[in-house]
Order: sequence, then C-alpha cells, then structure tokens
Amino acid sequence: MSELKYTVQRDAPCTAGQFLRGDCGMSRRLLSHLKVTGGITLNGQILRSIDIVQPGDVICVRMDDMPNITPNPALHAELVYADEELLLFNKPAGMPVHPSLHHADDTLGNAFAAQFPGMTFRPVHRLDQDTSGLVAVAANPLSASTLPGRLHKTYLALVSGSPPDAGTVSVPIGRLPGSIIARRVDPDGKPAVTHFRTLARGKYALVALDLETGRTHQIRVHMAHIGCPLAGDSLYGGCMEDISRHALHCAVMDYTDRHGTAHRITAPLPEDLRRLTDRDITDLL
Repeated sequence: MSELKYTVQRDAPCTAGQFLRGDCGMSRRLLSHLKVTGGITLNGQILRSIDIVQPGDVICVRMDDMPNITPNPALHAELVYADEELLLFNKPAGMPVHPSLHHADDTLGNAFAAQFPGMTFRPVHRLDQDTSGLVAVAANPLSASTLPGRLHKTYLALVSGSPPDAGTVSVPIGRLPGSIIARRVDPDGKPAVTHFRTLARGKYALVALDLETGRTHQIRVHMAHIGCPLAGDSLYGGCMEDISRHALHCAVMDYTDRHGTAHRITAPLPEDLRRLTDRDITDLL
C-alpha cells in the first residue's frame, strides 16, 4: 500500500474534492475509487470529497497496489533513485520495458515485480528495447498521472557524420508503409521536434538530445534525416562496424518532486558506448 500526505495550502476552506483534484492533480476516477476503498482520511477519520477541509489540514491518501506482472528474480535493473512517488531504473540495452507476446518474462516489468513484490508496474514512459538508460516508474496511481509533466529526459547518442554544433530538427514522422516497426520523415505524419547539441567529435560524434515530442524512433529518424544516423542503427542506415545496437542512452532525468524540489539524476554511459568515445558525460551535461 502506498501512502501520501498532503497539507491543504489554501487561504480559505474548500471541499476535499476541490483540493485533491485542483491542487494535487487527482483524477475523478481515482477519487471515486478511493471513496469506495476509504482511502482518504483526515485525523484518522474517512474523508468524503464533499467534506470541508481547512487551511493547514493534513490529508492522508492510501492507495492499494495489485501485482500485474510475473516476477523474474534472475533479471537485474539498477534502481538509481526512489522516493514516495518515483522509482528510477537504469535499464540495460536489450531489455524491453513491457512484457509482450515474445517477451513474457525478460522485461523491466518482470525485474520490477521481483524487486518490489506486491506493487503494480506503472512506467511513466518507454524506451526501445535496445536503448539503455533511465526509465521512470510511478509508485502509485496518483503519481502515474502527475509525474509526466515533472520529468524531462536528456539522451546521449553516438552518430556518424558531422552534425552542427547545435540545432533543432522539426519535421513530422509517420509510419513507413509496409512496416509495423520502421518510421520515416513524412509531411503527413505527426509533428516531431528534437533539439541537439554536439558535445564531442571523433569517429562518432557524441550528441545530447532533448525532445519536445515523443514519437516512436524520433531521435533515430531525425538524426538519420540530417545525415547523421546513430552508430549501430541498422534500421536507419547507421554504421555497424563497432556496435550491434543503436547507440542511444537516456542519460539524465530532471525531476521536480511534489514539494517543488528539483532533482537531477544521471546514468553513466554503458560500456559498449563508453568505448566509442573518450568523453565522460559528467563534464558535459
């Protein structure tokens, strides 16, 4: 069971529902569920959404969890940060995030279920199977709905060619006809915006990337579009001489917690990417 406490920080009394929905971001659906389970209390007494709360009152919200994925204790994904609303993992390359038909028990979800028995796996975002790095998992249903706007990811990629020192790629992306996997730049596709900075140059350029949108394969498609495909990216024309997976890593997570405190969590480049560049991300980001 997850428990969160919220202090009513208003100048005047209001209903519990007004505070929890307006100030805490709680959905109507979750509020209705907590009403049924008696999960909202004030001073040990069940609190209804229509009850009046006063400035300074401390509301306790308790949310039940239900395991939804088979645990696999043989898997490991490093937990790099945890608090009452967020669990942040450093996912290795080759590990899918979600179980699927062809990956029933070898995913981050299966590793999570073994590490946190009794909790529901609620990833806030996805990474491709072969992309390494930081993946955020919400600790409870409320956090699952409020975290996305308080998280910002920065990726590192190793690319061929000679990218500009900095720039923005703003071209729409759509599905490649005849493929259920590949994407392409498509004027009729969905808007996609990628900002990048070149941090180091060599056989491959080390590039930091920040996304305004989250289209499938966005970084890979956009970098290939400007003539700088990711190393190891066979799907989009990357050089396969030195690495057998696309060279992409979610390296930084900027996170503002529910109290307004900013956190920056980093994940170092894994060995297969680190051997392709002599730069350490700690002095670049």
